[in-house]
Amino acid sequence: MATTALHGTQTLRALAKLIDVSIQSETQVVTQSTTQTDDGDHERFTHLVLEGYTPKDGEFVALENSVVDGMVNATPVRALCGKVWVPGRDPKKYPLCPTCKEIAESLGWSLPNA
Repeated sequence: MATTALHGTQTLRALAKLIDVSIQSETQVVTQSTTQTDDGDHERFTHLVLEGYTPKDGEFVALENSVVDGMVNATPVRALCGKVWVPGRDPKKYPLCPTCKEIAESLGWSLPNA
């Protein structure tokens, strides 16, 4: 009796025929992401939010204005410019609010990419 060596998928298919079961092939899904914007996004800005401060002779004092808390609990925050909103969008998609930028610079803050 001659025997033939089967490897990989061939072996599984041969075994499936012998024991009458089906085999599903592995499928690879390729996804591609694109940035989608909502209506009115052209009017949106990234705002600066003061979440706390550190006095010269002390430790950090947190305010009740946390962006993370706002995102997690859907609570509103207040930006330096006075805008109040519930954060939820990616701030990297929008330009920096000119009013927030002006206020921050007048306070001597250094801003990334400013």
